[in-house]
Amino acid sequence: MASGVAGALTGALVFGVFALAGVAASPSAHADDAQSVTVTAAQQDPDVENAPFPDLAITVSQTSGLVSQGLEISWTGGKESSPPTQQTGGENFLQFAQCWGDAPDGGPDRETCQYGAFLTPGATRDGNRSEGTVAPEDAAFSTPANGFLSPAYSAVPFRSVTGETVAAVVGGAKVPGVSVNTNEFFTQFTSNEIPWAGSASNGEGSTKFEVQTAVQSRGLGCGSRVTATDGSVTGASCWLVAIPRGTADAGESAIIKSGLFWDTWKHRLAVRLDFRPLGLSCTIGAAERHLAGSELAATAIASWQPTLCGAQGGDAYTLLTGPESDASVAANGTIPAPLALTSRPLAPDITDKLSYAPVALTGVTVSFAIDRLPKVDGTVPPEYAAKARLPFESMKLTPRLIAKLLTSSYRDALPFDADRSHLGHTAGTAFVPNPRNLLFDPDFLEVNADDPEWSQQAIANVSLSDMIVPQGRSDAAYALWSYVMADAEARAFLAGAPDPWGMVVNKWSSTDGAINPTQNGVELPREDFPKADPSEVAAVPQGPAAINTVTWRPYTNTLDTAGYLTLRGDGLVLGAWDAFGNPPKYVKTPRNLPGSQGVIGLTDTAAAAKYQIVTTSLLNPAGQFVAPSTESIAAAAAAMTASSTQPQVYGFDFSSSRAQGAPAAYPLAMPVYAAVNPAMTDARLRASYATFIRYAASTGQTPGVALGQLPEGYAPLPEGWRTQAVAAADAIQAGTPAKSPVRGSVQSTGQAPRTAATGLTPSSSTAGGSPVPADGAPEATGEAATALSGATTPDDPELVGVQAALPISLLAGLAGAAAVPLIPRFRQRR
Repeated sequence: MASGVAGALTGALVFGVFALAGVAASPSAHADDAQSVTVTAAQQDPDVENAPFPDLAITVSQTSGLVSQGLEISWTGGKESSPPTQQTGGENFLQFAQCWGDAPDGGPDRETCQYGAFLTPGATRDGNRSEGTVAPEDAAFSTPANGFLSPAYSAVPFRSVTGETVAAVVGGAKVPGVSVNTNEFFTQFTSNEIPWAGSASNGEGSTKFEVQTAVQSRGLGCGSRVTATDGSVTGASCWLVAIPRGTADAGESAIIKSGLFWDTWKHRLAVRLDFRPLGLSCTIGAAERHLAGSELAATAIASWQPTLCGAQGGDAYTLLTGPESDASVAANGTIPAPLALTSRPLAPDITDKLSYAPVALTGVTVSFAIDRLPKVDGTVPPEYAAKARLPFESMKLTPRLIAKLLTSSYRDALPFDADRSHLGHTAGTAFVPNPRNLLFDPDFLEVNADDPEWSQQAIANVSLSDMIVPQGRSDAAYALWSYVMADAEARAFLAGAPDPWGMVVNKWSSTDGAINPTQNGVELPREDFPKADPSEVAAVPQGPAAINTVTWRPYTNTLDTAGYLTLRGDGLVLGAWDAFGNPPKYVKTPRNLPGSQGVIGLTDTAAAAKYQIVTTSLLNPAGQFVAPSTESIAAAAAAMTASSTQPQVYGFDFSSSRAQGAPAAYPLAMPVYAAVNPAMTDARLRASYATFIRYAASTGQTPGVALGQLPEGYAPLPEGWRTQAVAAADAIQAGTPAKSPVRGSVQSTGQAPRTAATGLTPSSSTAGGSPVPADGAPEATGEAATALSGATTPDDPELVGVQAALPISLLAGLAGAAAVPLIPRFRQRR
C-alpha cells in the first residue's frame, strides 16, 4: 500500500510543541524577523560576469524563526528555461538545496548540502569528468584520468552534522560500494532538494521549498539546540542555496554534471536560515492538561502554549486530535475529562451542559500543486507552451466539482485494471466514459474559463482524480459535505443526475438508493470521507490482497499531513510490485518534483499558510468565488447564524439570507469552541481550562509571528465572541452553569446538529457566529461586523516567568510540522 507520510505517521493523534525557554527574549520571537530576504548575483558571485544569470535576484519569503514548513522562493533576472529530459537536466534553470555547514569563506559548504538523491542528469553528487575540467577545488575528491577508457571521476562527499561522512573517493581512489547520492542520511523519499526550477520567458519564476529540521533530516541538524556561554539557547542555523544552471557544463554540450562541481558551485547564491530550537521543556513540575478534538486549532495552540506554560494558573496543554463529537460527549459529564475543541454543538438527544467558548476562527481549504504540461498536438499557443512545467497559482471549484473528487467518480480514482464500466454514460449506442481526472472535465474547464491555459493542458496525474483526505471523523469533513449538499447542482449529481456533459456519479457513492447497488443511498452530510466503491484488481502471484480504492488512493492521517504532502508534490501514488523485497510488497512512488507536480489536498487554512501552498477559490452562497484570507474568513463570521439547538454556537449556514448576502465571505470558514461542563468535579482542572480560554480570547487573538500570538491562517475573533469566551471561562472556573449569550433575536439555522449515535445529521448545521440584531437578520454585505474591529479586550492573564512548552509524545516527522509557522499573514492566491 502506498502510504507515504501517511504511513509514517500512523496513529498520529497527539499534537506536541517545541519551543525555547525564555522565548520572550529570543531574537526569533520578533515579528520583523519573518520579513523576506533578497540576494543577488551581483552581491554574492565573485565571478558574476561569467555567471549563467548575471542579473539574478532571489527572494526567500522567510529566514528566521523557522520550523518544518514551506517557503516561497521567487526570482527575477533568469532566462527562459527548457525542461529536463532523460539525457540532460534542461537549460537555464535553478536548483535549490538545504545545507548545514559553513565553508572557510563564510558561505555554505557544498559537502554539507542535501543534494543528489533523485539521480537525474545534472543533479547528482558525482560523475565522470571530461578531460581538463576538474578544477583544483575538486581535486580532493576526484580520481585522476587514466586514458580515454578511464576518465577522471569526482564525487562530492556528504558530511553529516553528526560527524559522519559519506565519501566515494578517498586518497584519489574510488571506495567500492559507497553511494554519495543515496545513503543513510537522505534518499529520494526524504530529500527536499529541487533539481529543476524553471523561469518564464521574462526570466521570472517561483517555487515552493520544504524546510527541514533535525526531526526530518538528522544529517542537516537544523534547529538543534545550541547553548551559548551565557546560557542563551538558539536553534542551529542552516543555508538555503540556489545553484544557477545555464546551457552547458564545462567541457560538455549540455547540463549533465553535478551542480556541486566547482565550475558551477562558484556561482551559487545563499541565504542563511535561522530556526527555532527543538526539544525543550516547561519548568519541571508543570502540570500537563489535555485538550481533545479539533485539529483546526492545533497551530494556534502551538503558538500559545509556550506563553501559557508560564502563565499564572497556566499549564502545559496537550492536544489529542480526534472526533470532535467524542470529545464533546466526554466533556459534557462531571467526571474530569479533556477540554473539548469543537465546531458544532452536541446531539439534540443529549442534554447539553457544556459552556462553549470561542477560541479560534479559521477554515478548511482545498489546496493544490499543479505544474503546467501543455498538449503537444500543435494547437497550443506559443505563450502557453513557453510556460511548460511552471506552476498554476489559481483555481476555482464549485460544490459539484468537489462532489466528483470525493466520490471516486473520475476514472483514475479506481485502479487502472479495475472495472470502470459504471463510470460513464451511453450516448446513442456509444459508451462515453467519465473524464479521467478533474483537469479533463468540461465542467472544470467551464468554471475556469477565465484562465484559458487550463484547457491547453494534458496533465494525467492519478492524484488529480480525487483529493487527499484524512481518515476518521471530523467537523471539517462535515463542513465540506454540508457545503456540497447545500448546492442544488451538486445534490442532483450525487443523486444520479448527469452533469450537462453527461458525467455521472460513481453509483456506489450515490445518495439515491435506487441507483446505489447497496440499495441504500449514502447519507450526507457526514463526518467522514468513505471510499465506497468496492472495485478491486487481482493480486499479483504470491502477492497481498487485491488492490482496492483505499490501497490505490490511500487516506492521510491529518489535514496538516495533507498540506505537507501537497507542498512536496506527493500524491501517495501506488508504485510497482517489488517481488524481491523482504517481504515482497508494493513500493511507494517517489514524490513528483517541481515541474511535474499534480496534487490536490484537503487541509486547513493554518496548514496551508505554514506550507505556503496555493489554495482554491470556492463558490460561495452569494455566487462569488472566494479564496481563504483573513478578510474573507472575517466576512464569513459576520454572516454566521446560531444553531437551532444551542444558541452559544454559531456557523455559516449556506441557505441563510446572511450567507447569501455576503459576497466576500469564504464559505468554509469555521469557528472552534473550547467546551466543558462547569459541573466537572475537578476545580483545579476547571481553573486551568479557564486560563487557557481567557488567554486564547485575549492576547492569543493578536496577529503576529511571535510565540503567543495568532499565527497566519486564523482571523481574529469578533469582539462579541471574545466576550462570550470570557463569560464561559468565568462560568467554568466558578462551576456555575453557562448562560446563553445575549445577542438579540437570533436567526436560527433551523437545522439539527450531530446525532448521538453516529455524529451524522440528515441536514447541515455548522457552528460559530456573530451577533444578529434584535430587529431581525439584515442582508449581510460580507464586510466584517462592527464586533470584528476589536475594541477593548479582556485583561490579559498575568504571566510569570514565560517558559517553553513540553514536547509531548511527538511521532517522527510530525514535530516540525506541528510547530508554529512564522510567515507573513495569509498569502492569498486569486
